[in-house]
Amino acid sequence: MNLKHLTLLVSLLLFASCEEEPEKKVKKSKPETLVEVKNGIFYEWYPGKKQIKYKGGQDEEKKRNGVWTFYAEDGTELSVTYYEHGLKQGFSIVKYPTGVIHYKGEYHKDQMVGEWTTYNERGEVETVKDFGAPKQ
Repeated sequence: MNLKHLTLLVSLLLFASCEEEPEKKVKKSKPETLVEVKNGIFYEWYPGKKQIKYKGGQDEEKKRNGVWTFYAEDGTELSVTYYEHGLKQGFSIVKYPTGVIHYKGEYHKDQMVGEWTTYNERGEVETVKDFGAPKQ
């Protein structure tokens, strides 16, 4: 290969590498809004927004207030807890993904009080623990 051919080959390679590629249009999608508050009720959705993850009331300061429910992606209710102005206050129940109760009890100002019962996956009582009266 002589110098003329080599120069031509290098020129063609440089020209080919300098060609502009057509611009690819990339759609920019908005990030999915998975949290909403409507009429004082907080909703959080799983991605795809087909199933609610959390649902519960809020007070004027946007603290949890009233019944709060947590759901699995398939819609199974996994827990229900009562709140007063951001503190767990009242009954709480947590379930296995099968819907069987895992444990239940009561809160007073975020403190576990009274008897709490834990169950196995067959629904049989495993433990009962008494947390006593609320501590002030």
